[in-house]
Amino acid sequence: MNVALHATKISRDETSSRARAVWLSATVAALTILLAIITAPLASAFGYTSFASSIYKTFSFVCHQIPERSFHIAGYKFAVCSRCTGLYSGFAIAALIYPLVRWLRQTRTPSIVWLFLAAAPLAVDFSLGYFSIWQNNHLSRFFTGALLGAAAVFYIMPGLVELSSNISGRFRLGRDLRN
Repeated sequence: MNVALHATKISRDETSSRARAVWLSATVAALTILLAIITAPLASAFGYTSFASSIYKTFSFVCHQIPERSFHIAGYKFAVCSRCTGLYSGFAIAALIYPLVRWLRQTRTPSIVWLFLAAAPLAVDFSLGYFSIWQNNHLSRFFTGALLGAAAVFYIMPGLVELSSNISGRFRLGRDLRN
């Protein structure tokens, strides 16, 4: 059998196992990030300030962390603003239910139009607030972020599954060429 042809023949079970592993890893990572966002204010409240500071510092690279735009627990702000909390929450929840909505092995993404439609409410919410036409609030920021975060899963998860399949195929091809 041709080595390249052999390398491209991946058993359905192997593909399913790899897709499940990718989904599980991405979901655990998303839930861990969400947990860290909520852990920071709780750690501050219970006196673990250096631990909380390390979480806040880590998230400072991706979020402005303005206290007036952040949810609070026990008097301390979340590690990210309400819009970023929505993005991470939407992503985590959509990742969690992803296998109920779509086959894990499916690597074709929806039309890019859906991603732009999911981003549109966030852009409108941001723009109206930025130009002082409408005062957005925690909930509008959270829900527009959550919508975009949830939609992003349907583009990121297939990409991760395909990437893992390509990487696995390269390793298999290299192993077959050595034998």
